[in-house]
Amino acid sequence: MPRPNPSSAAPGGVLAQNSVARAWRALSPPARGRLAVALIALAALSFPLYHDNDADIDSLANALAFATLALGLNIVVGFAGLLDLGYAAFFAIGAYTYGVLSSFQLQPAWSDAWSVLQTLGIVAKMAGDGGDVVHFTLSFWLALPLAALVAACSGILFGFPTLRLKGDYLAIVTLGFGEIVPIIFRNWSSVTNGAAGLNGIAAPRVFGFGFGVDATPYYYIALALVGLLLFVSIRLRDSRVGRAWMAIREDEIAAGAMGVNRTRYKLLAFAIGAAFAGMTGVFYVAKLQTATPDMFGFPVSVMILVMVVFGGIGSVWGVVVGAMFLQLLQSWWLEDLTGWLNAAGRQVGNAWLAHVDLVPSIELIFGIILVVMMLYRRQGLIPAYRPPAALSVEQQDAAVRRDGEMAALSALREAGPRGGVALAVRGVTVRFGGLVALHAVDVQVEQGHTVAVIGPNGSGKSTLFNVITGLVHSDAGSLLFHGEEIRGLPDHAIMARGIARTFQNIRLFANLSVLQNVLVGQHARLRTGPIAAVFHPRWSRREESIAHAWAREVVSLFGNRLTPRLDQPVSGLSYANRRRTEIARALASRPKLLLLDEPTAGMNPAETLELARQIGGLKQQGLTVLLIEHKLDVVTRLADIVYVLDHGEVIAQGSPDEVRQNKEVLRAYLGRAIEPARASAGAADVG
Repeated sequence: MPRPNPSSAAPGGVLAQNSVARAWRALSPPARGRLAVALIALAALSFPLYHDNDADIDSLANALAFATLALGLNIVVGFAGLLDLGYAAFFAIGAYTYGVLSSFQLQPAWSDAWSVLQTLGIVAKMAGDGGDVVHFTLSFWLALPLAALVAACSGILFGFPTLRLKGDYLAIVTLGFGEIVPIIFRNWSSVTNGAAGLNGIAAPRVFGFGFGVDATPYYYIALALVGLLLFVSIRLRDSRVGRAWMAIREDEIAAGAMGVNRTRYKLLAFAIGAAFAGMTGVFYVAKLQTATPDMFGFPVSVMILVMVVFGGIGSVWGVVVGAMFLQLLQSWWLEDLTGWLNAAGRQVGNAWLAHVDLVPSIELIFGIILVVMMLYRRQGLIPAYRPPAALSVEQQDAAVRRDGEMAALSALREAGPRGGVALAVRGVTVRFGGLVALHAVDVQVEQGHTVAVIGPNGSGKSTLFNVITGLVHSDAGSLLFHGEEIRGLPDHAIMARGIARTFQNIRLFANLSVLQNVLVGQHARLRTGPIAAVFHPRWSRREESIAHAWAREVVSLFGNRLTPRLDQPVSGLSYANRRRTEIARALASRPKLLLLDEPTAGMNPAETLELARQIGGLKQQGLTVLLIEHKLDVVTRLADIVYVLDHGEVIAQGSPDEVRQNKEVLRAYLGRAIEPARASAGAADVG
């Protein structure tokens, strides 16, 4: 019988590989992602079928549980940027919610009032020593949403008084909360059975079938939970809600100025993250059928945080991979590795290898892994952001296409009423301790006009903008916007009424793309909330599509300065393009009044002229502009009326030509009286 020739079979294998590679390259990136997810899901679903080791399946189920916890903490830390060191407290709240309502710990006396709940299967009548008592029999499937609700409410109650804190202070408060909750459960013996914990917690049942101690059903429940929470996390991340969270994470002040209610969205992040933990708590104690306070201590919170950092802060897939890797390393792989090392040690006669045990050193190993990650891959295993492809030579060309600029922003014509006074600042005074930053300032901006505010450094120009937009509260005066008093309103409410701004020192969301920054600018004009973000009704999909289209139109005002860079993070842009992005973000809100704080600062003469023309084009469309600018040629080109501030007071107002000839203005800028200067100059000429 002839032997097969390997070389004759090789071309067929190579052809097959090439065919697969070509098919993969032919798929669009979204299609590749969906195919990869489908393959991962298929492998996960079939794992118990080809690996029947119950201990390994149990380890994988535990790893999936920690993945759900990491997904919840990622919303708080990764999306919203709120450092939470007590996250395990919500895990405990969910666990004890189900444990108390499904074990024999609580047994109040029976009365007819319990009959309704008995009919629903939530309680049962049971004979006790002193008569009939109530036995709680809450279903595992009902406990999942109930525990999520209880944990979410706990997150709101905890977050409301504490979220005014930031950074380290917030972390310390959450650490304290994480320590308090297990202490409460340890000392509330009548409900939680104290340090001994709850025993006899009911296992899940499906159509009368009890799960018992077999790990496979729990594995599939955990897999379903991970799939559900992955879906929710991705939908939230890619929505108006997710953009608001990330804006808060990047820059709270800029987020508020763009219309994001910071308190509301911080509480929402805490509530949703806590709900994820509450659901996981139900699963975890149902699987173990016991709950003790020691299961939810500070090390658990740290462990979950390490999983998030290791996988990639803000990366949905990254935190799942990171959580599963670290948990499996602890519960499965280290034990196997220890066994292999012991066997190798016995074979080679090495006593240390024969008796080494790596499992007790898990915290040391985690620490080493974390240090290595911080040194060499700070963004985590799967970064939240992947850099786009490099721009082509044509895309890097800085030529600006001016044809169609005005049509691109035609929607601004509908931004506000025509005629009348857009903004009336009356007698505004601002004090910072003993320093009077503004004193009885009066400024009036007519609808459709461009008004400039100029003055030396430190004269109060940016303070005036901060008062108008709600970042600084005035001590006296009035702010009327189209006849409505806005003094005292928070910044996000003022933005919602139609006042958008840029900042003297650019405040962009550095780790977001140009497109995402401009989309955040539309926050106050969109209405998709967390529920619509998850379920994607038709109106929400249409709203998001229109928002993306409008963002691209606004960016197109700046030609290929920004258009090819839509998917690039703004941290990598030039200074001029970051300034353009900030203006585009403000324009995206469809403002009735646009406040530009030194828009051409840092630009060269050509860039300054280009931007001045574009701002002039906005005026042609009827947009009202209030402008702070140091370059007087720009002021002369753009402004209808100029106000001059010096030491917090208006010293002059009028047309640009009138202001340029004003003696008080010249004195403020030159620092000396103008007449003696002219006389000295005349004497020098005579001499």
